[in-house]
Amino acid sequence: MTRAKTPAKKKSPPRRSPARASAGGRFPRFLKALLFSSLASFGAATYMLNPQWRIPAPVQDVLARLGWPQQHHQPQHPQQNSQHRQPPREQNAPAATAPIAVPTGAPAQTIFAECRQFFPNFRPPEVPGSQQLREVCFSAFAILHNGQTKTPVFVAERLNRQTLAQGQGLRRTDKFYAEARLPRSERAELDDYKGSGYSRGHMAPAGDMSTPDAMAQSFSLANMVPQDQTHNGGAWSQIEQDTRKYVMRASGDVYVFTGPVYADKPRTIGSGVAVPAYIYKVVYDATTGRSWVHWQANSASTKAGPPISYEEFVKRTGLRLLPEAG
Repeated sequence: MTRAKTPAKKKSPPRRSPARASAGGRFPRFLKALLFSSLASFGAATYMLNPQWRIPAPVQDVLARLGWPQQHHQPQHPQQNSQHRQPPREQNAPAATAPIAVPTGAPAQTIFAECRQFFPNFRPPEVPGSQQLREVCFSAFAILHNGQTKTPVFVAERLNRQTLAQGQGLRRTDKFYAEARLPRSERAELDDYKGSGYSRGHMAPAGDMSTPDAMAQSFSLANMVPQDQTHNGGAWSQIEQDTRKYVMRASGDVYVFTGPVYADKPRTIGSGVAVPAYIYKVVYDATTGRSWVHWQANSASTKAGPPISYEEFVKRTGLRLLPEAG
């Protein structure tokens, strides 16, 4: 009598230890987090201090190319995702996020690798950091541009008797243009000033330019702020002329920094170009070590007055543009 064969029992796969399974999951997650954080920090720092480089690829794209599964994170700075959305064109209305006069982040050393000659001792200043600060070099001046206000933080010039004499009689071009080296979302456009009631106020004056190329470049809107028309053609124009007269008497180089200062909630024109409450001009004679600062309200009623000290300027703005003594 043949007995039926009992089917063989299938062997169960060995069970993984819970501890090993948990550790195996945590380790890749730890690597992902570490890689994500390192790439983000490196990219932000590199881009802020080297704005002439192309905008780096998003961190998620880099992770994808490395074969890591993409993770969904909420952006830390929502305004970065809305760069291409233009706010309503309201003249003299506060911006949704009010621009600031001076960035308030951790200190960052500016580089200006291609135009250090515009800074005393060839040393660009350290400034409070911001993700929207960009360095832009021109043939006769350098600009640290703030993409939030769409205006300069400062414009730096190096003047002397020879350069001003070379530019005497140079024909003014008056051809304003938007600065193509700045992202569209961070720059002023020609339409922003139309019907605004404000003039396009030079920070590095056209009268300081010594060559036709420099003259043409001075009409970049990156070199402008919305300025009261009466002030621009009156008290401020007088300060620019007086500065040139001093340079013609000086025995060496004179460094000049010019820029805007804003109220807590500045008015804006066009697509968010901030209107400064004050405009400053720091003058530093490198031969004598003397310095002073013209500080004027951006108003039709402003009259020429005595300058303030550089120390007072630093207290008001937090900007240390000149070399420290000693």
